[in-house]
Amino acid sequence: MSARLFASLVLLLVSLAPLEGCGWRSKELQPGAWRAVLEVPGGELPFGLDVAKEEAGFVLTLVNGEERVRVTEVKVEDGQLTAVMPGYENTLTARISGDELEGEVELLRAGGKTQVLPFMAKRGQAWRFFEKPLTDNADVAGRWAVKFTDDSGKTTKAIAEFAQSFGVVTGTVLTPTGDHRFLAGEVRGDELYMSRFDGASAYLYRAHVNERGELEGEYWSGQTSHRKLLAVRDPNAVLDTSAVATELKDPAVKLEFSFPDLDGKPVSLSDPRFQGKVVIVTLAGSWCPNCHDEAAFLAPLFREYRERGLEIVALMFEHFGDFARAAAATHRFRDRFDIEYTTLIAGTSDTDEASKALPQLTGVFAYPTTIFIDRSGQVRKIHAGFSGPATGQHYEEQTQEFRALVETLLAESGKDTAGAAD
Repeated sequence: MSARLFASLVLLLVSLAPLEGCGWRSKELQPGAWRAVLEVPGGELPFGLDVAKEEAGFVLTLVNGEERVRVTEVKVEDGQLTAVMPGYENTLTARISGDELEGEVELLRAGGKTQVLPFMAKRGQAWRFFEKPLTDNADVAGRWAVKFTDDSGKTTKAIAEFAQSFGVVTGTVLTPTGDHRFLAGEVRGDELYMSRFDGASAYLYRAHVNERGELEGEYWSGQTSHRKLLAVRDPNAVLDTSAVATELKDPAVKLEFSFPDLDGKPVSLSDPRFQGKVVIVTLAGSWCPNCHDEAAFLAPLFREYRERGLEIVALMFEHFGDFARAAAATHRFRDRFDIEYTTLIAGTSDTDEASKALPQLTGVFAYPTTIFIDRSGQVRKIHAGFSGPATGQHYEEQTQEFRALVETLLAESGKDTAGAAD
């Protein structure tokens, strides 16, 4: 080796040494368990993130309690991770630096606006809020009657149900329009911490057990929604849904509408394909987590009963008025749940606009709102909201009720049900 070449190699090694000393970071995404965090006004909002390399590419799994959400639309290129949340238009982007990720989550909101949350993750950490739990913690398990107060002073009521194993707490919050899905967290002393990010929305709860044994604290949804909470343990608490109840203005009048399908072709409830059929009409949106839970139930229900005369029509109220963009969001929603029933673009997600689109109803107050119509075209039941799998027994009871009603309506001839609306 010449003296000049030897000197060049020495200089190269010397120049690389500082990189090693400062911790050179790989730009390759490493499989394994990661502790992920979003930043919201209330502080750190943690969730579990598993990374796997499968035959088709990288797959992310979002972990919140018992729930596992697989994210398969993942791109890794030049040290950059990009993932689109399943069934939504929400995205996660991050720079890869060894065992760390740093970037942002972008959430689609009403009016087509976006909300950006800072994101970071570290590989090899399995804890959620605290690395080392305490051994003496308050007991928060059970059913709680909750009062929320927003920043304007308006109050709403809900029910929280928590399960606890030592310091680990899981559960959900049931509201008149649905539930807060799978919350997971910890109790540390008298302090309760709960969070959720499942690709749809980001929730952070922080509360403490006060001297009266109540839960007192706050919760944040994303960057802008904030409420104070006060909860009293009450095993007999009942959820009041009267404020979101929807009815026909005239029960004797049949529901009618005409909206375009995803190809722009108008579809009416009076079309021949719906005549003499049992029809479920659901008012939904691809942006709505509780609508996702309902679609996961309705899609197989339709395949099971369509040969017996069941039709399902989803009226999609999206966050934007542009038809092409609304149709694209609905296509993503259909693909997520393998939906084969009819989906129509009915308008924007604003409930006032939705009420105008369906003037025969007393109003639209919740997504989803589900309307059951018998073979004669009479509305037999309207149900506002949907309690998803995170609610456990409530979900089982609700889906059993829906299924039993479908069975009853399918068994009717149609001729004998005229005027049977209730």
